[in-house]
Amino acid sequence: MIKENMDDTNSGYSRHVGELKAKKIDDLNYEYHAEVKEIHLNTAKMAHGGFLTYIADNAMGNAAHRAAVDKRCVTISLEIKFVSAGKLGDNLIAKVKIKKKTRTLVFLTCEIVNSEGVVAVTSGVWKILKA
Repeated sequence: MIKENMDDTNSGYSRHVGELKAKKIDDLNYEYHAEVKEIHLNTAKMAHGGFLTYIADNAMGNAAHRAAVDKRCVTISLEIKFVSAGKLGDNLIAKVKIKKKTRTLVFLTCEIVNSEGVVAVTSGVWKILKA
């Protein structure tokens, strides 16, 4: 189940990585917000690529779940391109678009931005699982 405040559904791995808040824009567009904290930085003091990938995977996965009318979905493919650096204290916004939904698949894109511009761009495909 997806909640507007992702704190309510954080468990397992997500509990260790941090808060992710959801905002529905419309039926095809969602935003997910996360703050870059000290634990998210790599040795260059930039947001770690794994943290950015976590945001994209969770954001697109949750949007796929919503598009699939609350059926569980799993990642089939995820492509990410790192464009610029996220810094300590940045509010990152993952702007997710549902591009297409079939009976068994959801195709999505995601752009992660901070106040200075694009940090990463992603695309992926999610499999809708049988009930």
